Amino acid sequence: MPGRTASRSTRSVRSSTAATTRKSTRGRSSAANVEIPDEGPESSIRTEINQIFDDAQNTTATQRKLQTMLRKIQERCCYEQAESKKKKKAQEEEQFDEQDFNTEVVRCLLRVLNVKKGVQEGDRVIKFLGLFVKNASEKDRQIYQADTEDATEMHETPTSRLIEQIIRTLLGILFPADGNPVQNKIVHFRATQALAHIVGQLTALDDDLFALLRVCLKKLSRHKESAVRVQAVLGLSHLMNTDDDEDDEEDDDDIASNILEKLLDMMQNDPSAEVRRAILHNIEQSKDSIRYIFERARDIDPMVRRIVYRKVLPSLADFRFMRLVEREKLLRWGLRDRDDIVRKAAARVFCEKWLEDCAATYDTRPDEERRPGEPAPPSLEAVRELLERINVVDYADEDGIAHDAMQHFWEIRTDYRDFITFDDHEFWRDKLDPQYAFLARSLMDYCNSLNEKTDVALKQDLEDKFPTTAQFDYILKKHLNELLTSISQYYGSDLPEDDSEMLKLHDDMNDKEFTVQQLLHIALSLDYSDGVGRNQMMNMVREALSRAELPEGCTKLAIQVLRVCCDTESEFCQLIVEAIAEVKDTLMADDATVTGDDDDESFHSAQSDVESDTVQARPKKAKAAKEMDPEEEERRRELEVNVYLKCLDIAQNMLQTVVKSDFSNQSLTTVLNTLVVPAVREQEAMIRERGITCLALGAILNEDLARNNIELFIHCFTKGHDALKVIVIQALADIVWQHRSLLKDEPTDDGAEPKPNEYVKKLTKNVLLKGLRSDNNEISLLACTAASKLLLFDLLPREETALILRELTLTYFDPDTAQQPGVRQALSYFLPTFCHSKITNALLMAQISVQLIGKLWQKKEDMDDDDDEMVGWPIITAHIADWTDGRKVVNQTQVDFDGKSSTKLEAEEPHIWLATEILEYALTRNCSRDERKPLLTLLTKAYIAPTGPAPDEEKLSTLLGLVSEAVDSNLGIDATQRNHLTKLQVNLTKRVGDVETATQAAGSDAETAIPEATEIPEIAPAEETAEEEEDTMMAGMQGESTRMPLDLEDDDDVEMEDEAKSDKPITEDDIVNSLLASEIDEDEDDDDTVVAPAKQSRR
Repeated sequence: MPGRTASRSTRSVRSSTAATTRKSTRGRSSAANVEIPDEGPESSIRTEINQIFDDAQNTTATQRKLQTMLRKIQERCCYEQAESKKKKKAQEEEQFDEQDFNTEVVRCLLRVLNVKKGVQEGDRVIKFLGLFVKNASEKDRQIYQADTEDATEMHETPTSRLIEQIIRTLLGILFPADGNPVQNKIVHFRATQALAHIVGQLTALDDDLFALLRVCLKKLSRHKESAVRVQAVLGLSHLMNTDDDEDDEEDDDDIASNILEKLLDMMQNDPSAEVRRAILHNIEQSKDSIRYIFERARDIDPMVRRIVYRKVLPSLADFRFMRLVEREKLLRWGLRDRDDIVRKAAARVFCEKWLEDCAATYDTRPDEERRPGEPAPPSLEAVRELLERINVVDYADEDGIAHDAMQHFWEIRTDYRDFITFDDHEFWRDKLDPQYAFLARSLMDYCNSLNEKTDVALKQDLEDKFPTTAQFDYILKKHLNELLTSISQYYGSDLPEDDSEMLKLHDDMNDKEFTVQQLLHIALSLDYSDGVGRNQMMNMVREALSRAELPEGCTKLAIQVLRVCCDTESEFCQLIVEAIAEVKDTLMADDATVTGDDDDESFHSAQSDVESDTVQARPKKAKAAKEMDPEEEERRRELEVNVYLKCLDIAQNMLQTVVKSDFSNQSLTTVLNTLVVPAVREQEAMIRERGITCLALGAILNEDLARNNIELFIHCFTKGHDALKVIVIQALADIVWQHRSLLKDEPTDDGAEPKPNEYVKKLTKNVLLKGLRSDNNEISLLACTAASKLLLFDLLPREETALILRELTLTYFDPDTAQQPGVRQALSYFLPTFCHSKITNALLMAQISVQLIGKLWQKKEDMDDDDDEMVGWPIITAHIADWTDGRKVVNQTQVDFDGKSSTKLEAEEPHIWLATEILEYALTRNCSRDERKPLLTLLTKAYIAPTGPAPDEEKLSTLLGLVSEAVDSNLGIDATQRNHLTKLQVNLTKRVGDVETATQAAGSDAETAIPEATEIPEIAPAEETAEEEEDTMMAGMQGESTRMPLDLEDDDDVEMEDEAKSDKPITEDDIVNSLLASEIDEDEDDDDTVVAPAKQSRR
């Protein structure tokens, strides 16, 4: 039950603040920061209001009844009411006015401010008070409207005065006049929560109070506690509806902006996801805020992204008001989100909300038959408009989002899947446009993705919707001819490019090209069991490839269709060679045919020409009968380049398609010698790049070709331009990965050690390391990716691997790579993956770690003030310690049946090696004090077990000697490092001793093992044995901590034996006498004892 309150709470709050602040510093967050002194004797109104608030905190079921009771008390205190004489006489003894009622209500509210967050009783009381002021304000308005004619005029009512007193009391607690606010975050939360809830129930507010609230809530929106900022956001969102567009003059700490701008700024920059969610739930969706709301689809918090796709997007009036870029981004972000709930919500938005917005336009039903929330009948035009709204022509490439969206569409909208059919000839002949073609292609892709065992019936039904192979051949041929005609019209026109007619021709050409590409995609999945249809399709595609004006995208797909139609790769290669020959004949029909100089020239000669300085410009041309003018020569040269590029494009797609064929195939050899070889020797950059690409594809197919020309690729990377380097570095990585024997050492005939491979160092230094240090971001990223691939598959020798690994690690910590997020992302995946894949990799990282620290320290010293700051040493050492931790290597830690984890013995070796390397360098004079600090910091992060067997006893003993030397020389920089070295010395000393003991025990067990045929020797007399033991080397030796002379040990043993033999019991007096005698003996011995040195020097 709420306690008692003072009649004037403002001053009492300020006086109690200092005391509670001192209490809160002792860690008592529950301390009552809002103390209310004694309010005097109890009263009837206090009892009634206390009882109402006490009942309101228990449940929300009776709050409506309690509001009525509290309203009656308010009316009794604030309004004059006609009452009977008996009742009036009873009330004469104790009468209350409006101030008494307001004081008691505020008093009950103050009792809630100390209730922690999450306690339901506090939330119910605040909710009850908010509902009460809402209902009371409405009843006061009705009373004043009955008395006055102007219903729009705002009057001062008892409830408005109560609200003002509550608000000013809470603001006085949060922002006291003496500038010493309450430090308890619980009070801040509850006070802000009460303000937000009360403001949310009001329809009108005084101007001065509104301005004060807005200023205070904006200040609270910068509170350090996220819970307080959430409540401030709720309050500001309620004030936003009454906020004008004019900027208000506020203090220097407040920005002259309206509430909406403040909320948008918080939604973008607030670190708390709870605050961003609160703003997203309550912000107004307008043209000024919708763009910021869409940005939350990429929020790091999955709950915020769920709100965008499950609440915001479905609540929009129509998705078509959004820009095309916004639609594409929202669809791509949602369908490719990490959270499965977000992906499903985005698919629902596309398949239901957006589709229904389009389908409503084509719904021909009368209005009385339409029901809210009921989907419109399936419409093919609605799907077409939806695809047009997401611009499938530009966003339907192989990795475009339109493919993912349509896969979800066919999965969710089964009504459209059953409704749509493609067996109508009118659809393929007249209706087919880019959107319909993509619709048909997406359905074919969905059909191919179905399980052949579980979805047999559905798969068969979808396949029946498409025409047969023979029919589809006619459809594809028709649209191919239309495309070639459109291309001829566009390039044959003399109009300027910016002319409206030219732009229309360009758009029409792009649409037809996209349509043909979708038809070719469908052709890849057709059933070619019908021989007639297969032959028709093969001849039609073969004829299309011979057309020089066929675009590259269509050429690639046509070659893939041709491969599907051919039975063998030999037949396929033969058809491609014929197509290349026809392309030459078609384009050079006007006496401009290019003839090769040596058609049967081997590739090795091409390699020699590339390496030499005398590069043949181009294959020789037949001399014209007469001299040509410069324009004709330029046109002829341009035509030759187009011939080469078109032929090389066909050859490249052929090499990408074949899988099993090698260069024993005569057709491939012909293409290599007559087309690829001259292209590699060309001076034209575009032709040379395409030729190198074709040569790389051929080298992937044939190992001998790769071995003979690997030096050519290295030469091209060293001397070529950036575009050629991009091609070469990808080619080298794929070739080396495909033919892993290329970089192995060459065996010798006489059986000696293998000869080192000559290409390993060239590939490492001239390509990979040079590429990593390149100024071109694309080349450095490709070099990083290529090097990572080679190291992960262990394709390089250990020396080169260590060199590249060191360079990659330096690149990772280099502040210059902050502008290359691709490189950082690739290395953040590669480095831990490489080190934790094998124990030898972690050991390799440990061996180069000291060099890494030295390089990074030197780079940090050489950096200028204007350069970007490198990450701190704690981060660097933490990364290296993690990468060299053998316990994290795969299969090094195992979990037993009892749940306990055990680590293999070799898992400790990387950190032992790391500690040894660190101490060996830190103990030298070349290591400065500043460089020693990060090294020893790294040493403190290394894990070396205090007990257990050692993976290498010699290495562990060496480490113990280094640690002892470091302790003796006081090597540590600070107390943490010195304490770690001391602790490490103690553990290693104990561990090495245990290992030596175990080794000696194992050796002695081996020596005392008696063979079965060995005779047992005679045992010598006891006296002779004792004399021999005294003459041994171990006689007289004792442990470091032993203080008892060895010559007394035998006497003690004798005495113990005598005591054991005697039958006389030992009494308490005997024990006391023996203790006194031992003390006397010790005093006598102390007089003759020579004090030994406190510490002996270590070797």
